[in-house]
Amino acid sequence: MWVLGDVAMGRISESLPVVGSLNGTKHLLSGNHDRCWPGLGEKADAWEERYLDAGFATVRHGEIDIEVVGASGRSRTLHACHFPYEGDSQDEDRYPGARPDDLGAWLLHGHVHEVWRQHGRMINVGIDAWGGEPVPADTILDLVEAGEHDHTPLAWRDVVRA
Repeated sequence: MWVLGDVAMGRISESLPVVGSLNGTKHLLSGNHDRCWPGLGEKADAWEERYLDAGFATVRHGEIDIEVVGASGRSRTLHACHFPYEGDSQDEDRYPGARPDDLGAWLLHGHVHEVWRQHGRMINVGIDAWGGEPVPADTILDLVEAGEHDHTPLAWRDVVRA
């Protein structure tokens, strides 16, 4: 499972330990709210080990290509970055130097929180746009196959914790 940043937005002592309770092998592509994100300066390196200790198998930064494999056996390699090509949860596009260049590829991203689920070729995989749930690989592949669209966020579901 890939987390495309902003895993620890609240109090770090409350949010980072949640990683260990999530199922599967977890990989982080850091975002601007993660203390290990290099855009935060020199102290980011010291935090990377804490994110690994919390349960991430790897911590990456910037942009990468990810193979998305659905339960049906379909697969596709998609570009991923915490930041979308354009757009933000604020009034202006912040962090222009950290955004990927739009060369026509589909992009999986976070950063915009509940602003959209899909905007053109950009798919926001943050749980805050998907009702508090991770986005299944088959859903991502279905969206890509359906082509460029705009989809608004889903309402959050009630979460019951034992």
